[in-house]
Amino acid sequence: MSQSLSERRPANEGAHPFPKLRRGALTTLQVNLGYRCNQSCSHCHVGAGPHRRESMDAGTLALIPAVLEARRLSCLDITGGAPELHPGFRDLVRRVRGQGVEVIDRCNLTILSEPGQEDLAEFLAGEGVQVVASLPCYLEDNVDRQRGDGVFERSIAGLRRLNALGYGHENSPLQLHLVFNPQGPQLPPEQQQLEHDYKKVLAERHGVMFHRLFALANMPIQRFAASLRASGEHDRYMELLRGAHRSTNLDAVMCRNLISVDWRGEIHDCDFNQMLDLSLHPEALSGRGGRRARLEDLLQTDPLGDPIQVGDHCWGCTAGHGSSCGGALS
Repeated sequence: MSQSLSERRPANEGAHPFPKLRRGALTTLQVNLGYRCNQSCSHCHVGAGPHRRESMDAGTLALIPAVLEARRLSCLDITGGAPELHPGFRDLVRRVRGQGVEVIDRCNLTILSEPGQEDLAEFLAGEGVQVVASLPCYLEDNVDRQRGDGVFERSIAGLRRLNALGYGHENSPLQLHLVFNPQGPQLPPEQQQLEHDYKKVLAERHGVMFHRLFALANMPIQRFAASLRASGEHDRYMELLRGAHRSTNLDAVMCRNLISVDWRGEIHDCDFNQMLDLSLHPEALSGRGGRRARLEDLLQTDPLGDPIQVGDHCWGCTAGHGSSCGGALS
């Protein structure tokens, strides 16, 4: 991963630094299994794609169930890339579900029709996995412009397949949620109204149903940040985020009860810090002799109360209605 020094450090030294945060009770372990993906989306903060080869090794993968048990966590949130492409994905899901832990699969929908994944939808349903699926718009042209030709059609086919297995139906235990990202450097609209529009259009035009829509702001890092700089929009977008900050969102940002694990086994305060290669706050690293924190450290250490590493990119989580892995915050 190539990043400039300014991208790796917490750029929080301006006239109005992002407010300080401390972690609350940890409930969720979010694990990135690697950067290989069958898509290369323009808004992707991971920079994932078909040619990426970063992948979590078997030893690190084996630690995940133990950490969930040691910290008594209720949820494993699996992401990538396309996490389903990792050879250990299904065994990990089976073991964790056997522990009674909720599993979220961050799914791009087109993976359901990839060669070798023909039975993936049935596997997810059989294990009771919650599916959080990317669909940045309910209009075909907008989706294909952002994600590639034919992606919308394949995504709708994936949703219909999940619906046929019981996902997305009212009162179904098989939870199916969609994720919206704006097309460019603007904040997402109000989530509840957008969810209503999504449900109406997808049901009427495609016979598709789902439970909730998560509206996420595009974070000014990685591929999206490069696009902003190339178009001269980076500074304007950052001013937009800072100007739309709501302090009431600080209590609900995802880093308060989630910790992020990268494919190497290093832990970070959130998925975005992971992509910027920001380790934990220096105070949270005391006693480790300067080494970076790793997944195995959570076997012995409870991060409750630790300071959280923040930077200018964090304004993206508190702007407007707020943004997290679970959608709007307010």
